[in-house]
Amino acid sequence: MVCSTERLSKEIAVEDRLSRVFAALADPIRRDMVARLAVADATVNELAEPYAVTVQAVSKHLKVLEDAGLVSRSRQAQRRPVHLEAEVFDLMTKWIERYRREAEQRYQRLDAVLAQMAREDQMAREDPQDDRNVRGGEAS
Repeated sequence: MVCSTERLSKEIAVEDRLSRVFAALADPIRRDMVARLAVADATVNELAEPYAVTVQAVSKHLKVLEDAGLVSRSRQAQRRPVHLEAEVFDLMTKWIERYRREAEQRYQRLDAVLAQMAREDQMAREDPQDDRNVRGGEAS
């Protein structure tokens, strides 16, 4: 009982973290920032350049990404570069992959059912006795 409760608590914590990550990535500016940070670290001013928003707005976006664990900030002399935290993507990938595998298994089962139905249909067409039954009449 303790183990299952502990496991459930960990699963909820992961789901909650994933919720924060996916919520943070719901905004197109934040997704673009993440894409740019995947190439190289950048300062807030560098990140703000292509957007028609204030540096303060970009800082708020970065705070959301930081709270979700997607980015971190460090200090290098006078610079405070923003760094992408790749480990979070491993968490997202594992979650997505789990459901992708489940969906793939469902499709494989559906393929097997459809293949079986096609074989049965083919056999019914090839067997004249089954063919009479399919047409709805018995031979007299």
